[in-house]
Amino acid sequence: MATRSLLREKIMIILYQYDLMKSNGLDCNIEDIMKDNMDAENDFVKDMVYGVITYKEELDRLANSKMKDWDISRIDKTGAAILRLALYELKYTDTPFEVVINEAVELAKKYSDDSVRKIINAVLDKVVKEENV
Repeated sequence: MATRSLLREKIMIILYQYDLMKSNGLDCNIEDIMKDNMDAENDFVKDMVYGVITYKEELDRLANSKMKDWDISRIDKTGAAILRLALYELKYTDTPFEVVINEAVELAKKYSDDSVRKIINAVLDKVVKEENV
């Protein structure tokens, strides 16, 4: 059984691939992308992936409202996937915010550069302080 940390990493990869394919005008089936990345079906992964895709515009607006002179479209696709996942988890699950922020920062350390990690951390910090999540 994979840990939640590993599952979040899988979710980030799935969201990244989905975003990349869509932005390049390719046909993409989220179910196929999940199957390609997961050995077995997992409700947590499915719920998070569909949640982020469903609320993507809202999550992007929230992220953009917390950034000064930046917006989520300027962050690399990996960083954007991490940020959307963390924002979704903050807003729509009961995962403690400390866990969400820590997991997002750890993923950003592994997959993004330091400036993106700092942006992700700052945005999540502001959301927790200002949005009553």
